[in-house]
Amino acid sequence: MTKRRTPFGRTLCAMITPFTEAGALDREGARRLAARLVTEGCDGLVLNGTTGESPTTTDAEKGELIAAVRDAVGDQVQLVAGVGTADTRHTVELALAAEKAGADGVLVVSPYYSRPPQEALEAHFRQIADASGLPVMLYDIPGRTGTRIEPETMIRLAEHPRIVAVKDCSYDFLGTQKVLAHTELAYYAGCDEHVLALYAVGAAGCVSTVANAVPAHFAAILDAFDAGETARAAELQLAATPLIEAMMAAGLPGTVTAKAVLNQLGLPAGPVRAPLLPADRETTDELLARYEELTAA
Repeated sequence: MTKRRTPFGRTLCAMITPFTEAGALDREGARRLAARLVTEGCDGLVLNGTTGESPTTTDAEKGELIAAVRDAVGDQVQLVAGVGTADTRHTVELALAAEKAGADGVLVVSPYYSRPPQEALEAHFRQIADASGLPVMLYDIPGRTGTRIEPETMIRLAEHPRIVAVKDCSYDFLGTQKVLAHTELAYYAGCDEHVLALYAVGAAGCVSTVANAVPAHFAAILDAFDAGETARAAELQLAATPLIEAMMAAGLPGTVTAKAVLNQLGLPAGPVRAPLLPADRETTDELLARYEELTAA
């Protein structure tokens, strides 16, 4: 395989946004959490994404979070800022603000609810990419947005010099392979169960929610594969399955489950913002049990 293109690093965490018990942005907590993630193996962080509760944080809070994390980690890791909204003009404003706050790139999700056709979707992404000097990671997650970025659209968008990567939550492995075969886009697995599978066919790495809890484990999966220890990489991926299932496939958003684990570990997290509700005691106990099983192995 030719050398992978990793414009934003390899092991990225879709970082939660810590809040105080009163519900305000916890800047110091964000600094502490970011530093831990980097120390334990992440070479990139995605801020203000779905896991970062972007629908319920203000534009000002988004900028403050980027600045706080940049202050904590310096230039040693790539910071990708989620800027996607349902409004192209607002997304442009957020992209420019992220650039000013110190982000290295922007994550742009498909506009949701309005479900634009592919031509409009392509125009939206091109306008965002034209607006700032930052490279763009497209975010393909039709289960949340209602709109797929079709492979043919991805292939056309890859021609734009600042559209360089994709966070892939499409659950269309064939379509993903088609884009990988026809472009130089750097694909990042956005579904934790796909980290190794997508990496094996040429992806750049992952943007992991479960890495909030176990960053070193996901770095180890990719390290093992890079070292030619493919059986070991598979063993590590499979070992993470119970925690991945508990955090990502048990009916609760990953934000809720990630914060439940981090709070139990005494790490910065705090409450979720409405309309989300915190995990109940039974769910939290199950999450902690799966975490302890994985980290004790």
